[in-house]
Amino acid sequence: MTAAAVEAGSVPAVLRPALEKFGFAERWRTATIAGVLGGNITKRMVSRGGFAGRRRRLAMADGTVDGFEILGPMFVKLGQLIASSPGAFPKELADACLRCLDDVPPFPAAAARATVEADLGRPMTELFREFDDRPLSAASVAQVHACVLLDGREAVVKVQRPDIARRMIVDLRAAYRLAGLLEKRSENARVANAQGVVRDLYETTVAELDFRNEAENQARARANLGAFGDNSHVTVPEVFWEYCGPRVLCMERMRGMPLDRFDDIRLVHPDPELLIRRLVKVWLESLITHGLFHGDVHAGNLWLLEDGRAAMLDFGIVGRMAGPWRDFVAALFHASAIDGDFRPVARSLRELDMVDAEAGDDATVGRQLATALAPVLAGQLANLDMGKVAGRLVEFGKRRNASGPEQLMLMGKQLAYFERYAKALAPGWRLGQDLYLFRNIFPDEVAAKAAATGLELPAD
Repeated sequence: MTAAAVEAGSVPAVLRPALEKFGFAERWRTATIAGVLGGNITKRMVSRGGFAGRRRRLAMADGTVDGFEILGPMFVKLGQLIASSPGAFPKELADACLRCLDDVPPFPAAAARATVEADLGRPMTELFREFDDRPLSAASVAQVHACVLLDGREAVVKVQRPDIARRMIVDLRAAYRLAGLLEKRSENARVANAQGVVRDLYETTVAELDFRNEAENQARARANLGAFGDNSHVTVPEVFWEYCGPRVLCMERMRGMPLDRFDDIRLVHPDPELLIRRLVKVWLESLITHGLFHGDVHAGNLWLLEDGRAAMLDFGIVGRMAGPWRDFVAALFHASAIDGDFRPVARSLRELDMVDAEAGDDATVGRQLATALAPVLAGQLANLDMGKVAGRLVEFGKRRNASGPEQLMLMGKQLAYFERYAKALAPGWRLGQDLYLFRNIFPDEVAAKAAATGLELPAD
């Protein structure tokens, strides 16, 4: 596979096994899941002596997460999804799912080597000058090994766990059937759209299980960095296409530290605030200008490199924001950073059929939006928390029997991550008011406002 093949759109379609299939393996797994969850919920209830009220809800939530951790990677991912969407689930369950960790032991190096050779069709000696059998990291779907290519380039190889695809699909089918049963018996499950949650997880998982999709996402993100010529301080690892396959992803090796090593970053970086601003600027441009954005910017995927640049890693989860929704998000940020006028936001919502014809003109709907966002805005746009804004806007749509794309919630989750890093590395900085972030998105407006206020923006 080559970069040219990506541009030509010839990356193979992902194999899509039917989610609704339910054979012997799924029946057996369903029984196992029910037993594990039921047993752990009962154990928690007995240990707490709680069979009613809040104590019962807490016991059920903790018992459910105990079961998720026993049942393995697919259910850990389900827990992570629930934790990242707290408004859609009972608070007790969303809070309990915060302890779902993607932390698993590595699998044997012999299995990793076998997968690489099977996918790439050549023995290891014809592929690498060196291959480190000790993984750099291990997660639920894959682990990463350091290597040196035959031409001397340092690289890392992400290798999928043996048989993980089959096991995850079986788990998803079983979870889908159980979710349907829960929706018939539980109002909370019906309101949370339990089957929809599993189907969303299925869509994400199917894409993640073919590493050529991640390679394509990463290559496009790297190419998009150069669109405006001013993002040289942020990078994405180069994909080495000749070493990639359905279960193998090879890329340039980068050395540095994850963004959440706050004390170390403050020691080695001369301007931590600028570091955050550069990362957010690139991410916003990817969201609004290009439509493809990193969908999992937890600190392990954002690094400060030894050469002072910031890096975005791991493009297994990305968001794709369609044109009309990108217009809506652009209008939202324009109101935040440029002029505080929510009428264009109202027009975008109207075009997306999220506003009834009887709701009034754009000025009226704009005032309604401002009211809906008032607790977040706290009376001052300078205090704008964009992660919370995204959540409020989704609620705004739901009250009108309309719903935005799931990508809007994915966007909000990433903004919440960035807000968290900013609190540690750039206290006092407000994402929603920083003109630097939008200079390539609203170039004329930013230039005019910066000139009027005498504000100097960083060159890069």
